[in-house]
Amino acid sequence: MRWQGRRQSSNVDDRRGVGRSGGGGRKLGGAGVLIVLVLSLLFGGPELAMKNLGLVADQGQSTEYVQTPKDEERAGMAKVVLADTEDIWHEQFKAIGRTYREPQMVLYSGYTRSACGTANSAVGPFYCPADNKIYLDLSFYDDLEKKLGAKGDFAMAYVIAHEVGHHVQTLLGVTSQMNELRQKLSKTEYNRYSVLFELQADYLAGVYAKHSEKMGYLEEGDILEAMEAAQAVGDDRIQKQAQGYVVPDSFTHGTSEQRMKWFKKGYEAGDLSEWDTFNLEK
Repeated sequence: MRWQGRRQSSNVDDRRGVGRSGGGGRKLGGAGVLIVLVLSLLFGGPELAMKNLGLVADQGQSTEYVQTPKDEERAGMAKVVLADTEDIWHEQFKAIGRTYREPQMVLYSGYTRSACGTANSAVGPFYCPADNKIYLDLSFYDDLEKKLGAKGDFAMAYVIAHEVGHHVQTLLGVTSQMNELRQKLSKTEYNRYSVLFELQADYLAGVYAKHSEKMGYLEEGDILEAMEAAQAVGDDRIQKQAQGYVVPDSFTHGTSEQRMKWFKKGYEAGDLSEWDTFNLEK
C-alpha cells in the first residue's frame, strides 16, 4: 500500500504510554490471545471477555511504553488509512443524500478505557458505538501476522476499514436496529443477525479497498492481503485454533469463507448498492 507522504487524519487520540497496564492480571500467551478473541466474539465485548479470563487490570500501574520507529511507522499508516476512509465515506454519503460524521481513532498501549468497557491489547481493535471511536493497540499488527497468519500493511488496513464500517452502520441506523433485536431474540437467534452485521462491515471494508485502488494507492498483492486477513479472522478458524473444534451456533462474525465473500462483494461493487447482507445472504 502506498501510504508514505500522504494525508494523515487529525481525528486521532494518541494515548500510547498514557493509559494503565494490566499489571494485576494474568499474562497471555498466543493461545490465550485466541481464547480472548473467541470469548469476545461469544460474549459480546472485550470487557466481559477479560473478566472471563480473570484479566482485571491494576489501576495503579502505568504502562511502560517505549516508542519505537516501527510503532511510529505503524501509527502513520493507520492515520493515513483513517484519512482515506474519511474521503471515501464523505463521497459515498453525499451520493445517498446524507452527511458523514467522522469517527475518532484511539491509539493506546496495553490498556485504556472506552464507553463500551475496557480496551485491552489481547482483544484486538474494535469500534465503540457509544462514543463513536475505534480503539487500536498497534501491537495488533504483530498478532495479525504471527498469531493469525495475515501479513502485510493492507491486512491491517482491512481491519481498520472494517471497524470504520461499523461506524457507517451506526450512522445509517443498522446498529440501533441490532440493539433492538438483542432485546427480542434468544442468544442463538441473535448470533445469526450478528454474523450478517459483521459481514456487512466486511462489505464496507471492500468498498474502501475499491476506492483506494481507484486512487492508485494499492500495490500488487494488497487485495490478497486483505482477503487473507478476512480469512484469518473467521469464527470457524479462530475457534478451531483456540479450542480444536467449532460451534456454529456461537458464530457472531461469520466463517472465513463468508468474510472473504462479502469483502470481495464490496470491492467489486465499490458502493452501497449490494451492502444489505440481511437480505442478500444465501
